[in-house]
Amino acid sequence: MSQQHILQVSELTRKVRFILESELNTVWLTGEISNFIAASSGHWYLSLKDSKSQVKCAMFKGSNRRVRLTPTNGQQVLVRAKVSLYEPRGDFQLIIEQMEDAGEGLLRQRYQQLKNKLHAQGVFSIEHKKSLPSHIQTVGVVTSPTGAAVKDILSVLKRRNPNINVIIYPALVQGELAENDICYAIKAANLRNECQVLIVGRGGGSLEDLWSFNEESVVNAIFQSHIPVISAVGHEIDTTLSDYVADVRAATPSAAAELVSTDASELTERVLLLQQRLAKALAERIRFNQQQLKHSQHRLSQVHPEQQLQLQQQRVDELNLRLQQAFKNKMQHIGDAPLYLHQRLLQASPQKRIHFNQEQVTQLSTQLKKAMQSKLQNKGEAFAHLVEQLHMVSPLATIARGYSITRNEQGALIKSITQAKENDSIAIEVTDGSIQAKVLSTTSNR
Repeated sequence: MSQQHILQVSELTRKVRFILESELNTVWLTGEISNFIAASSGHWYLSLKDSKSQVKCAMFKGSNRRVRLTPTNGQQVLVRAKVSLYEPRGDFQLIIEQMEDAGEGLLRQRYQQLKNKLHAQGVFSIEHKKSLPSHIQTVGVVTSPTGAAVKDILSVLKRRNPNINVIIYPALVQGELAENDICYAIKAANLRNECQVLIVGRGGGSLEDLWSFNEESVVNAIFQSHIPVISAVGHEIDTTLSDYVADVRAATPSAAAELVSTDASELTERVLLLQQRLAKALAERIRFNQQQLKHSQHRLSQVHPEQQLQLQQQRVDELNLRLQQAFKNKMQHIGDAPLYLHQRLLQASPQKRIHFNQEQVTQLSTQLKKAMQSKLQNKGEAFAHLVEQLHMVSPLATIARGYSITRNEQGALIKSITQAKENDSIAIEVTDGSIQAKVLSTTSNR
């Protein structure tokens, strides 16, 4: 034991927190919201649970401002969070950085995972891209024959270059069967080899509506096509994995038709495409560098004041909630107390107390007077007795009865003739004064 370092509790929680945050860092998970609290500070506190477990979570106001949904208990969500530990209580918790509805969120996560996988395989690499022919005479279109996309393509081609031939390869573009339909149409176009360029697309929609163009089999079918493919899925803001693998990406089906209908448009679109690819490559590089920076910042945050500030803010929120609960309990107790206090007030009425004290004062005053009279009487009697005793032994009393007292020149009392000699001066004290005399002679009674 003397050779081992004995940890304080705070040291242990700090070490566990560092291990959790450095080893697990950021995780994605889905779960059901429970115990949701929106604190007055703007921070959110909740638990994520499934049928077997739950974990406490916190989402600070700097992050929850970007959340597009309103969290409620029982709601299924997908979150990206940092694994951490709340040191004051030693509680394992998650610091949520991003929150989405579980349905769309899982699709986005699946989309990102598949994108990373295909990117690692080189499916999106620029060296695999094929250039569009200089003079296009026949265009193949893989889409729904009754959708708005094919109508837009035909309208633009008719307006810009009516001489271009169009071959429609019909396919479902939404639903469970759309994946196989799109793959079959792309492969059929390659087998028949009737067109110089192939437009694959549909109109806009939600992420779920466009999901067929994110399927790995569709991406591989476009990648394996020897015919140059233009991806024209959705609107300008929509991006699918088919856009990344295609040789050219058009913002809309109409834009794809413009690309194949004129050389100038093709050149312009290719420049724009190269700009987009460069921007995406730069964005990927920036994201990679940001991840590296984030990792470094995370290690730095272990000693950063902001981390400690967030911890203290969470502690303040916790104490505030406890104070509110205590205040609520106190108010409830106070609400039950008036009757009890009223009864106690009646029992402690000032009038009763004053009356009682007045009786006490009267009684004590009477007792004091009696005690004083008794004390004075006793002292008077004692004094009279002492005076009487003093008078009985006083020489003045003796003189008053007709006796006198004789003293020599030194003032000493003469009790015997031996104390006086002839011609001695003596003083005789009587009742009303003193007589000066001289001894003529002394006579003994013996």
